[in-house]
Amino acid sequence: MGGLELPALERLGLGSIIPLRGVAPSADPVVHGRLHPFGPGKESTTGHWELMGVVPRHALPTYPEGFPPETIETLERVTGRRFCCNRPYSGTEVIEHFGEHHLATRELILYTSADSVLQIAAHVDVLDEPGLYSVCEAAREAMTGEHAVGRVIARPFDGPPGAFERREGRRDYAAEPPGRSYLEELQAAGVPVHAVGKVRDLFAGVGIDEKHDGATNAKGIAATTELLRSLDSGLVFVNLVETDQVYGHRHDTEGFHDALKQIDAAVGGWLELLRDDDLLVLTADHGVDPDAPHTDHTREYAPLLAVFPGHGGQRHDGPLADVGASVLRWLTGREAEALPGDPFL
Repeated sequence: MGGLELPALERLGLGSIIPLRGVAPSADPVVHGRLHPFGPGKESTTGHWELMGVVPRHALPTYPEGFPPETIETLERVTGRRFCCNRPYSGTEVIEHFGEHHLATRELILYTSADSVLQIAAHVDVLDEPGLYSVCEAAREAMTGEHAVGRVIARPFDGPPGAFERREGRRDYAAEPPGRSYLEELQAAGVPVHAVGKVRDLFAGVGIDEKHDGATNAKGIAATTELLRSLDSGLVFVNLVETDQVYGHRHDTEGFHDALKQIDAAVGGWLELLRDDDLLVLTADHGVDPDAPHTDHTREYAPLLAVFPGHGGQRHDGPLADVGASVLRWLTGREAEALPGDPFL
């Protein structure tokens, strides 16, 4: 794209983390640095968990050859449905390649990826969204033990053959975090926790008080802006899903840059809404390189930019869990010694 065009993030210090074409180092950066995972994951579930201090001991199960026959038998038994595909696939290509077969046979499209996910796609003319959610809930309950996949994802789509389109009704059914998180520490201290987008789903609701719509970046940004204007206190935990889902995985570099520019503009507006007792943290849950030779997530550092009064502009490199530790200290004045992470405040 000839370099990034992100004036708000440049001003905060994105170009001070590492050299970036188009983003100069800031003359007055906020707290900035690189974050890394402790655990083996490189996907949304464990990335969000680690941001809030939950580090899985083992990698979640993946299925590069598709799900084994015994798993398919279990899924058919608990859902009462039959399935087709059963292999790793791009979410857009799978409905293109199997959509007509699905319409003709009414077999639901079952697929996975390099991540620990079980995804089920259904055309709304075959199975409406509530029906698809029920199927995915049954699948979630069945995927236990060695097959405790990180997420079961409902993928509704519509449209005629040759023009199938995914709908906004995606839902993620995550495994429960395997330990106590900073979200639960906040709740115990009486701090409300608001989740925008798929964050609530990624924690299976554990530690979340309220969920807000974020099916698209625009909706997530709008919900975040309204919460900044209306809330007196609390944590707003936001995932802007299209950056990864629509642009990163599909190698749409121009779309990726446009999404970043929209986020940059939103950040500029959020900075105007911050009060003297607010903390704004900008980071990521995993890498996704739109120029990689594959369409999977990439195991990379996540950027850190933290805006708060008296930030001092220092550099901070550390684990993802430092975000949760910092949020807890900012909102409660205390620490959770049993959880990983050190505050950067």
